Amino acid sequence: MFSRYKKEDAATTAAPRPKPAAAPRPSGGPAGASAAVREPMGKAGVSAEAPRPAAAKAATMRKPMPKSAAMPMAADKNRKRKERLGEIKLELHRALLDNLNLAALDNASEQELRMEINAIATEVLQEKGVVLNREERTTLNQELYDEVKGLGPLESLLKDETVSDILVNGPHQIFVERDGKLQISDVTFKDEKHLLRIIDKIVSAVGRRVDEMNPYVDARLQDGSRFNAMVPPVAVDGSLVSIRKFKKDKLGIDDLVGFGAFTEEMAAYLQAAVATRLNIIVSGGTGSGKTTTLNALSSFIDDAERILTIEDTAELQLQQTHVGRMESRPPNVEGKGEVSPRDCLKNALRMRPDRIIVGETRGEEVIDMLQAMNTGHDGSMTTIHANSARDGVSRLENMISMSGIDMPLKAMRSQIASAVNLIVQASRLQDGTRRMTSITEITGMEGDVISMQEIFRFQRTGLTPENKIVGHFTATGVRSNFSDRFKMWGYDLPSHIFEPTRVE
Repeated sequence: MFSRYKKEDAATTAAPRPKPAAAPRPSGGPAGASAAVREPMGKAGVSAEAPRPAAAKAATMRKPMPKSAAMPMAADKNRKRKERLGEIKLELHRALLDNLNLAALDNASEQELRMEINAIATEVLQEKGVVLNREERTTLNQELYDEVKGLGPLESLLKDETVSDILVNGPHQIFVERDGKLQISDVTFKDEKHLLRIIDKIVSAVGRRVDEMNPYVDARLQDGSRFNAMVPPVAVDGSLVSIRKFKKDKLGIDDLVGFGAFTEEMAAYLQAAVATRLNIIVSGGTGSGKTTTLNALSSFIDDAERILTIEDTAELQLQQTHVGRMESRPPNVEGKGEVSPRDCLKNALRMRPDRIIVGETRGEEVIDMLQAMNTGHDGSMTTIHANSARDGVSRLENMISMSGIDMPLKAMRSQIASAVNLIVQASRLQDGTRRMTSITEITGMEGDVISMQEIFRFQRTGLTPENKIVGHFTATGVRSNFSDRFKMWGYDLPSHIFEPTRVE
């Protein structure tokens, strides 16, 4: 064992993990209740007793509730082994904290640290009389290393490429999202203190602080993943953590078409819209794929153009050569040093951009965004939270009103109508799939109302017994208002892509 990493006279204590209480088994039907059954008379006047299950089924018209997607998965054959390893890991982690000089480990190499952890683990296991096979030892040493240098239990979930979101509801409940569905993970923290230590490790790495005075924080992990945490007393039942994982391999247009997010005809239309420098807003709810759609649309931008991106958390992965990335910054613990998205946008206008892409518009920066779209920076793009194209326009009006600018409603709408050309609606449907449910053009003003026309939509036709949505993409039959613009720029779209799809 490396003596320079070990404290003197270190005592190893063990704290066995309390076993969680067994969850109550859901009852299969109403207990102690009887249903009245009408007995039909036979030919001889003898009553025939109806089967009780049929009567119970006929007693209600309600559809049986499906099993929740967030329910814990059935115990597999490795459950006992995982529980055993979990208890051993807790004991060894306590031993590591008692034996390792954490201050000296900052300068230690990964190999030295792994050797040190292996040596301490071997010593403790021998003292306890615990025998592990090779696989268990390897897993245990890796988890211990993650505790010391990584993010503890979260490390394995961050490495899992099938996980898109990690949601922590207190130390003993961690949910993950796979394929649009939430599942509870078998990964847990030891207690609230353990969870707070991991949160503090994340936020301190980016110069932030979270405590009772500052109970919530936004940060970005080293791999680019978006991190949000809220701690007690604001979080009542334990700290809340949300991690939106950063995808290393961005999805392109071909990938999204292959996944069924939209059709090839819609892709051709969007290519013409981006290339001819229409101002585009991607609208949708949380987790609907707005940023993914924005990334995909940016692939249609010419490589010779200068692009500036402004985000709260840098997520966009543009492949062009000339890209300047900016990230806003919250105030420090003294309330100073804030750089808002509006500050970034004002400076971006002085940097000779061809296009400005704002990751998300949610506040007073909407004024500068609309001004940029109206003053020669055509082809700009941003995202907003809204449920439809019409709701998206209302959101823009609300943001302008909340910015403190006293502007008549007609002037406000005129500003929006002249600045925004296209609204792309992204949605996450009830079966977890993500679709581009609508593409809507803003064509101008009719009196005091912004006129809009839908070009493409996702038409739902039904639901399978497995709760999978059945539907198809179709054009509305309306010719694009920008068809002449497309043609002048060399994008002569065939007329049949605007014809409604007939499904027999």
